[in-house]
Amino acid sequence: MQIGERLIDSARSLGADYCGIADLSSAKDAITDQGDAMLSGFPRSVSIGVALFHPIVNELPRRQERAVAASYRTHCYDVVNDRLDAIASRLASLLQREGHGAYPVAASKRVDDDRICGLFSHKLGAHLAGLGWIGKNCLLITPDMGPRVRWATVLTDAPLEPTGRSIEERCGDCRECVDICPVRAFKGRPFRTEAPREDRFHAARCDRYLSWMRRKNAETAVCGLCLYVCPHGRK
Repeated sequence: MQIGERLIDSARSLGADYCGIADLSSAKDAITDQGDAMLSGFPRSVSIGVALFHPIVNELPRRQERAVAASYRTHCYDVVNDRLDAIASRLASLLQREGHGAYPVAASKRVDDDRICGLFSHKLGAHLAGLGWIGKNCLLITPDMGPRVRWATVLTDAPLEPTGRSIEERCGDCRECVDICPVRAFKGRPFRTEAPREDRFHAARCDRYLSWMRRKNAETAVCGLCLYVCPHGRK
């Protein structure tokens, strides 16, 4: 069995709902801009996804209720992030034992407070692996679960075959995520690899809104309305 197939089988056996491999050569500049030159030296990525729970996400319009917020924050954020990080670590170890370079990227760790971003765009890696497209809500939209999936990534120099090609954007004229956002953080523009995130998303508005909610009541400080409302997830 090829190492790529072994990786995907291992990810599935460890609890991943999605796993895909991408060639990152077309996104080298974007990766360097967000992270650093070291990360752009990895030519491939392994994307790992875990699906969220529909009954919990469907309650997000009542997110200001303590029970709803606690369920979402625990089982659609904290626990899922831990699961993803554990799977990414295990896959990186498998690659390293085979003699390849491997860099697991945490599911949700901010490394730049000014730009409000992580070390690597999990959404970009999953998009290039053919697992979905990046929507107007700046989330990775899968054909079956919409944006109701969280992601982690392993960067590697292993000679892996990509599992798919980028899926073209299927949002069309839909603006539900744009219209539901309490702070109008989305500009309603389609994703372009070469365009900066700021062209599509006011990250600072979203961040300030979450900070305001934490100050108001830390126990109910969740949003996720753009995740909830996407028609591709509300089937």
